[in-house]
Amino acid sequence: MELIYTGKTKNVYALDNGNYLLKFKDDCTGKDGVFDPGENSVGLTIEGVGDVNLRMSMYFFEKINAAGIRTHYVSADLQNTTMEVLPAKVFGKGLEVICRLRAVGSFFRRYGEYIAEGAPLPSYVETTFKNDEKGDPLVTEDGLIALGVMTAQQYDDIRDMTRRITAIVADEMQKRGLELYDIKFEYGYDAAGKVMLIDEIASGNMRVYKDGKYVDPMTLSALFFA
Repeated sequence: MELIYTGKTKNVYALDNGNYLLKFKDDCTGKDGVFDPGENSVGLTIEGVGDVNLRMSMYFFEKINAAGIRTHYVSADLQNTTMEVLPAKVFGKGLEVICRLRAVGSFFRRYGEYIAEGAPLPSYVETTFKNDEKGDPLVTEDGLIALGVMTAQQYDDIRDMTRRITAIVADEMQKRGLELYDIKFEYGYDAAGKVMLIDEIASGNMRVYKDGKYVDPMTLSALFFA
């Protein structure tokens, strides 16, 4: 296999069949030895993190595929902590899509004068450019289209897919006595321009509460597979 990209939490290899292999690592983003999914650099290594991130990604990707929603997921190898995926191009230089079910985090910091913290939201979808130096700036649908990052149809597909996928994740959390407040996704597109969900669906990409209290990503993974 040819190493294509070395990421903070995953390495990417090219496969002979034209697909790619993601190797999940135990490296975690954080600062001063404390795990923080919001940080942009590796801060520590926690044994088994790669395994639980792959397990949760595999669990949700299989459910999402079964629901008829396009993803890059092909298969997973838990023994080797790897996931085979279809090739996909990212939008622009990287785009994050967030679906918010409650007003917390950066949403509340921006709009707190209009809404109470923790108030329910109607599957609110927002997009941000991946740019650490600029603080991952928000970008609107009109902005994405005007900048040539995506078409109006691709944006409509992303918004619809995001709400459908979020409902699947929220339902699985609810079955375990947990409540999903928000979740972050990444999308790409194939050679025909069709949108697909990419990257991973792990505890570090979502904000989950239990009995009104925030559940940190490591605890969430343990509770989810208990």
